[in-house]
Amino acid sequence: MEDKAQIQEAIKSQGEVVRKLKSEKASKEQIDEEVAKLLALKAQLGDDGKTQFVLKTPKGTRDYNPKQMAIREKVFNTIIRCFKRHGAETIDTPVFELKETLTGKYGEDSKLIYDLKDQGGELLSLRYDLTVPFARYLAMNKITNIKRYHIAKVYRRDNPAMTRGRYREFYQCDFDIAGQYDAMIPDAECLKIVHEILNELDLGDFRIKVNDRRILDGMFAVCGVPDDKFRTICSTVDKLDKMSWEDVKKEMVNEKGLSEEAADQIGEYVSMQGGMDLAERLLQDHKMSQSKQACAGLSDIKLLFKYLQLFHVTDKVVFDLSLARGLDYYTGVIYEAVLTQASAVSAANEAQNCANAEESVSVGSVAGGGRYDGLVGMFDPKGRRVPCVGVSIGIERIFSIMEQKAEASPEKVRTTEVQIMVASAQKNLLEERLQLISELWNAGIKAEVMYKKNPKLLSQLQYCEEAGIPLVAILGEQELKDGVVKLRVVATREEVDISRADLISEIKRRTEA
Repeated sequence: MEDKAQIQEAIKSQGEVVRKLKSEKASKEQIDEEVAKLLALKAQLGDDGKTQFVLKTPKGTRDYNPKQMAIREKVFNTIIRCFKRHGAETIDTPVFELKETLTGKYGEDSKLIYDLKDQGGELLSLRYDLTVPFARYLAMNKITNIKRYHIAKVYRRDNPAMTRGRYREFYQCDFDIAGQYDAMIPDAECLKIVHEILNELDLGDFRIKVNDRRILDGMFAVCGVPDDKFRTICSTVDKLDKMSWEDVKKEMVNEKGLSEEAADQIGEYVSMQGGMDLAERLLQDHKMSQSKQACAGLSDIKLLFKYLQLFHVTDKVVFDLSLARGLDYYTGVIYEAVLTQASAVSAANEAQNCANAEESVSVGSVAGGGRYDGLVGMFDPKGRRVPCVGVSIGIERIFSIMEQKAEASPEKVRTTEVQIMVASAQKNLLEERLQLISELWNAGIKAEVMYKKNPKLLSQLQYCEEAGIPLVAILGEQELKDGVVKLRVVATREEVDISRADLISEIKRRTEA
């Protein structure tokens, strides 16, 4: 024991030596040498030395408590209902893919892919999104037509800003339509889906920005951007929602080597916003009209707005030339839904009583997607193209807002769906309670019982109030003699005797209303 105490004392002293060297910014060699001594001392403790665990989740991840999970479940159900309403079926794919499957599909974001340590034979990476695995799935299974949704976790080695719903591990909710169809009909449906989901979730006012990769590429060409700089300039334009035009221009000129004249011309176009009228105006623009690519994109945007009018969603959709979406695989229409500042501020004010509101303003994009006609062909041995268009719902950001709203609301979030508690008013009625709850479970009723032989009635009723359970079935000796159960409504404390034969139908009547 004495030796153990001495070693622990030595560990403490050596720890202080290491901390002192670090604070004095000593050389790496010197620090490493002292750290090695510290580890050697810790090893001397052997198995008797109690390991000090750091109890935290890894950077960019989080746990979810029952209240948060109840909110998530509600959001997922709303989204899945919408996807199913539009005729989608679901699939699943592995959480990791061959590294080569993911490489070269995400432009500058490729550096955010998590590579796994070689486990002997296959180089693997955690999936970065659900779109590339979907394209691999289509090519591998020779599928040319499918309307699918997929809800699963993805992984990005990002610098997380968790207050704004940015994580390293997070869910994506994707809806995609693959197949050869007439122009803009599936694309318009994807935008309709975004509109429906955001309306139903009641997050506040939002805008859906649309653009087209062909319009961007045409714009870059007529503004004098060299072909080999299209993708990298596109990634910089994509930062306009986070940076001022001055900073974006500086990056284009100083870091990406674009001429100042070309950057200024791009600046004129990316400030334009409108609807079908803007598409018509740009088709007449003396510069843009020189690009066949841009004209094809503008004609499709006009057609898209025509269909969106029929879907009654043009009030929220804006044609915005600054929208770029940095992913390399987009080939046509692209879109992004953002909460407007006013609604983000009001969500923040509601949730935080005006404190720290700027954090919620920056929630930013809550959905995005576009057309990617070439991605499946990259995987197909014969290069067969399967045109695809899809949308991804930014579920984590939506959760952040919904959680804030729940915190601000006086209404309690229920974390279970229990409809009734089986309680007893006297002692020695455990068997009778278990018989009754078994009958209720067998009838499909969500019910709970206290795990005590003789619980106090008051404790049972208090539990119901705390958990939000609406009804209590109370058993007592008199009720058992009379063949009835006392049914109590927790909110009003009203009690009524119901015969055992009618109990199940009465519970269903009261809870299904």
